[in-house]
Amino acid sequence: MRSRNFAFRAGKAANRVWFRPGRPGERAIEETLRGLIEAIRLIISLDPDVLEIVTLSLQVSGVALLFSAIIGIPVGAALGLSRFAGRRLVIALLYTGMGFPPVVVGLFVYLMLSRSGPLGSLNWPFTPALFTPGAMVIAQSIISFPLVAGFTMAAVLGVDKRLRQQVRALGATRWQTTLTVLMEARTGVIVSIIAGLGSIISEVGAVMLVGGNIEHSTRVLTTAIVLETRQGNFDRALALGMILLGLSFAINLLMLRLQGKTLDE
Repeated sequence: MRSRNFAFRAGKAANRVWFRPGRPGERAIEETLRGLIEAIRLIISLDPDVLEIVTLSLQVSGVALLFSAIIGIPVGAALGLSRFAGRRLVIALLYTGMGFPPVVVGLFVYLMLSRSGPLGSLNWPFTPALFTPGAMVIAQSIISFPLVAGFTMAAVLGVDKRLRQQVRALGATRWQTTLTVLMEARTGVIVSIIAGLGSIISEVGAVMLVGGNIEHSTRVLTTAIVLETRQGNFDRALALGMILLGLSFAINLLMLRLQGKTLDE
């Protein structure tokens, strides 16, 4: 009996040693490596679910960035070049929008597009419904617009005023002057676009509220990462996170390439 108890205690001790969890640092490294391997596997195998999520992420963020750039760059240029009553108030509101919590923007869009909201109750054909990519585009456009406009305004204000005076003295119109100043401030304008992209491609609160994270419909990279993490699939969540980082790096690299040799001058 004594030898049997000793064998039982020895077996338990061996199990404790054999199944003892690693240190937190070792577990983190192991999870990261597994996530990297999973990311490479998903990319090489062209996993259809991941491709669908990545495509929708690029579509939603790309369209939202296009809208915010089309509106934000002219607004930022106008604030930098023009002087009018209430300009300081507009700039203060713009700066406030640059630090606005995205989840509050999502709540605002949700209330506006809900069936009892101001826009949802009108039933206009061009008004997107909730839990659709269109609603996500609106939320992300509102988030990125203040950043694009604010950084563009700062870039325009940094251009030497003598350039404007010289261009106007040569007979340029107001529109031509604005284009000349924007070309001179192109580095800051591209930075504004990069900042706008960074604010929306990694955003999760607003798109979760208005999109709902519906599979094959509104699931994007950020919401998919949240879902996989909640389900305990940390390797897949890390893989999606690495794909998101890779996309961000590739897009920013493309922006810098379009910027030309400005940074080298």
